[in-house]
Amino acid sequence: MAFFEQLGILALTPGMVVMWLIGVTLMYLAITKEYEPLLLLPIGFGVLVANLPLTGLMIPGEGLVWRFYHYGVEWEVIPPLIFLGLGAHTDFGPLLSQPRLIFLGAGAQGGVYATFFAAHAFGFTLQESATIGIIGGADGPTTIFLAAQLAPHLLGACAVAAYSYMALVPIIQPPIMRLLTTESERKIRMKKARKVTAREKLLFPVAATIVIVLLVPASAPLIAMFMMGNLFRESKVVERLTDTAQNALMNIVTIFLGVTVGATMTAETFLRGDVIFIFVLGLVAFSVSTACGLLLAKLMNLFTNDKINPLVGAAGVSAVPMAARVAHKMGAEADKKNYLLMFAMGPNVSGVIGTVVAAGIFLRMLG
Repeated sequence: MAFFEQLGILALTPGMVVMWLIGVTLMYLAITKEYEPLLLLPIGFGVLVANLPLTGLMIPGEGLVWRFYHYGVEWEVIPPLIFLGLGAHTDFGPLLSQPRLIFLGAGAQGGVYATFFAAHAFGFTLQESATIGIIGGADGPTTIFLAAQLAPHLLGACAVAAYSYMALVPIIQPPIMRLLTTESERKIRMKKARKVTAREKLLFPVAATIVIVLLVPASAPLIAMFMMGNLFRESKVVERLTDTAQNALMNIVTIFLGVTVGATMTAETFLRGDVIFIFVLGLVAFSVSTACGLLLAKLMNLFTNDKINPLVGAAGVSAVPMAARVAHKMGAEADKKNYLLMFAMGPNVSGVIGTVVAAGIFLRMLG
């Protein structure tokens, strides 16, 4: 009799089966559609195993996956390591060649703050509202970093929303870009940027770390690791460290991050009405962020003769490099000889910094 009581099938609930379907759907999108496969595949599998009955994988203090979550996410280890790898991949050259583009990355955070106030107006707590709003930055690791500290019960939903919208950038952004620009604006050819010296690229991560952390100390875990990874890259003397940060380490922590995020999505925490609303608000946040970056570029054009193609402003969200590629593609559709990719990378990487700063402000105010 005791043997039969330990059969997982007897403890199976309809909610668990629903979560299986969600997990399988995420894995299907990752494998078949290639939507953010590096994250959605382990997330989907994490959803599946977390909703298998009697496994004990997420039992606090005992479960294997719970330990990944506790030591990796709650202790703020995995997201900063992700940022180390991102920094090692990032070229700040396009931003440094035209520093004005940093304002577009900052402006694209408008959706984060607008959704924060909207979510609170709909009844979410300030901490929950901040976690939902940060989805607008389309930055998965930052969303996870903030959610783990302000609203752990929303971590899975917000992380999946953030990564889903990152994957859907080519679908979500183009209609907004067409709506808010004219064909002549999309044809604007930006002037060739100046060449950035190796010394500038070397000094930037050090100077940026000092300035940003002095202004927003709570952003230090992510900014410090992001800039250290970039310093590895630009120093040209630690190729082994750069390669490890870009590849082996990045891949390892991505596996643990994905499985851990998926495992937080149990039937009890995910199958609620407010979770669906979070996805809607996240979409609003991302859309507003896209529009804010684009409209800021148009505003800046009123005060300068050196025009900015407004499409570049839409790349101010943190979805690197997908948003920059979409801006380039839209420009090329209007003018086949218009090459916007490197210009769009400027606000794209500054958007990463902007989202981290926004998360740091929320942590300082609400943590």
